[in-house]
Amino acid sequence: MSKTPYEPVVPSTADEINFLDQGMQNCPFHAYQLLRDEAPVWRDPVTGFYVISRFDDLRDVLLDPKRFSNNMAGGQGGSRNRLDQERAQRMQRLYKDNGWVPAATLAGRDDPNHKQMRAMFNEAFRPKKIDGLDPFVRDTAYKLIDAFVDDGRCEWIKQYAVPLPLIVIGQQMGVPEEDIWKIKAWTDAWVQRLGMMQTEEEERWSVEMEIEAQHYFQPIFERLRVTPDDTLLSDMVNRVIPEWGRPLNDNELHAEMMADTFVGGSETTTNAIGYGMKLLIENPQVWQRLKSDPEKYLRTFCEEVVRLEGPVQGLFRLAAQDIELHGVTIPKGAMVNVRYGAGNRDEREFECPAQIDLERDKPGRHLGYGSGVHHCLGAPLARRELYWAFHALCDRVEEMRFVEDANDFTVMPNFSLRALRELHIELEAKPKSERRDPTTIGAESDATHLGGH
Repeated sequence: MSKTPYEPVVPSTADEINFLDQGMQNCPFHAYQLLRDEAPVWRDPVTGFYVISRFDDLRDVLLDPKRFSNNMAGGQGGSRNRLDQERAQRMQRLYKDNGWVPAATLAGRDDPNHKQMRAMFNEAFRPKKIDGLDPFVRDTAYKLIDAFVDDGRCEWIKQYAVPLPLIVIGQQMGVPEEDIWKIKAWTDAWVQRLGMMQTEEEERWSVEMEIEAQHYFQPIFERLRVTPDDTLLSDMVNRVIPEWGRPLNDNELHAEMMADTFVGGSETTTNAIGYGMKLLIENPQVWQRLKSDPEKYLRTFCEEVVRLEGPVQGLFRLAAQDIELHGVTIPKGAMVNVRYGAGNRDEREFECPAQIDLERDKPGRHLGYGSGVHHCLGAPLARRELYWAFHALCDRVEEMRFVEDANDFTVMPNFSLRALRELHIELEAKPKSERRDPTTIGAESDATHLGGH
């Protein structure tokens, strides 16, 4: 039961759709269905973006970087800047006067520049290195859940979904565990700015928070240039990109720290862990099957969570030329919103798309991690984190339910991301005699075989 149950917004025409409306963000799925059926290429009158909603169209867009560019740096700027360019310039001045103007991230670059930069991260996220992280991810999940499982209740987001991926990426970046909540405040500010729903005063606060983060990391960059170590951050600071003849500069490093490491490496996994728990409580038959044989069903369950409640509902491409699609002309220079969340529930691609199917064929065939050359770099690590997050749950918990009158299930206001504010649950822990030692698991689990499409 929720304290103030939200009513799903059910638009009857496309004219009633506004993805900047909080009520629609709480439940966008009726709008997605309407767009898929009646307007698969829809010009959003509020933002001016062209929204793509069908699975096959989205795949085609993602696999065609020549016509649908990621280069948001030039011209009129990125998605946020399009809404108010004068305001965007004031924010840029704030960076310039007080910190470092963030350069384009991986997601904002096209090949060959993108490929050259990504090669550095490919080395850091190579399979052998991710395999080596597996025991740390597993032990962190069990440590966190063991800290509250016998209390009988918890706030799932703050006590589990947030710290698990932040501790893992922090360990890779050489950041002390005690600093994760400071970093969480910075990533929250960054994500809120990405969401395009702030007043100018709120956006100024977000930029100031990011500048605060820059001043935290800058001395670390300078130390690692003098004394490198074996962390991913040291690799980022010191590895020379051959085609550039230099390593990343400070502006590039600060952009990557926020977007592709701490936000990309934690926020999306946090959101999936949050919604995974919500889905299990709402679907008790799925929970019974999952805990009966986690090694059999966990991989598919994790993929279904990302498909159904995609942490990233949509990102952007820039039309590099006039493009005709479903009778609509997308003009050169237009911003295209690739709406993963709509495509992942497309009945043209998925049977019973609104349901969790633990027997779904090719469960990794969804768009939750993107596709093509910009397929999520951290997907293998994210899959491990989700696997161990719910493996620990299966090993430690018998039953769970929502705390009565404590949840309203509202999402954080954001055009692009989907995140629960909080999730209060009651837990019935397994007897201690039935709890497995996590260090004995690993070998028989299929965590090392997690993959996508």
